[in-house]
Amino acid sequence: MEKNLLKIQENIRIIQEEISKLKEQMDQKDGVIFLKEEAHRNRRISDDVQELSVTDEALPVEKFDCFYLLNTVLRETLDAINRVSVTLDVETAHPELEVSEDRKSVRCTGSWRNLPDTGKRFTDWECVLGSEGFTSGRHYWEVEVTGIRFWCLGVAAESVERKRLFSLSPETGFCVIGRVGDVLHRDYDVSCGPTSPEFRLPAGPIPGRVRVYLSYESGTVSFYNAETKSHLHTFTGNKFTGKLYPFFATWDKIQWLRICSGSAPGL
Repeated sequence: MEKNLLKIQENIRIIQEEISKLKEQMDQKDGVIFLKEEAHRNRRISDDVQELSVTDEALPVEKFDCFYLLNTVLRETLDAINRVSVTLDVETAHPELEVSEDRKSVRCTGSWRNLPDTGKRFTDWECVLGSEGFTSGRHYWEVEVTGIRFWCLGVAAESVERKRLFSLSPETGFCVIGRVGDVLHRDYDVSCGPTSPEFRLPAGPIPGRVRVYLSYESGTVSFYNAETKSHLHTFTGNKFTGKLYPFFATWDKIQWLRICSGSAPGL
């Protein structure tokens, strides 16, 4: 019995170290993709986990099974990632943008409309914010961009500039990526377009659907190709303090940029 208890204590120490490593990795990688990869890894190492023989008075052996505990952590983390139903805030929409009646789609009209300016409306970038903002937690949403060659997605701080020339960068309150032609970029300047080096996708074509993940406390915003599950880009090291809103921009006069709805992706 004493020998088994020593083994149990050693396994607990190993499990605690593994969980600590998981938390660090999740802060860096973030999102369901991390959970999927970790679940596959756990299956590979499960054969190496040795069950201990304990007496009936001892705690059940599965409580000390590293594979069991790690999957419990993963399930709890997945539950904590909230898929949100995003709608568009028409009071923030640039005068050349048209928002659909259900507030789930937007396109560029190319014609300036005389709209009431409540102070929330963007007047330089053809962009619009989501209606609901976030001050904590993990959240994600999915956007259909098929056929649109010029778009921009991500999150914006409530305090961002809306009336004058500004750049779309973390320094100005924006964590966004966007398509310009056949490549993706991050960081834009309203007067000269993309300012960061282009980055190619890890594999495959330009995405038709993009998932945006926000992890407020860890200061990360991640983007994934929803069709291939491949990672596109992650902004890290942010110190979020105010409210953050989903951000959308489009310069397409034909195709609608559409916020998708549906169930969470499975692992």
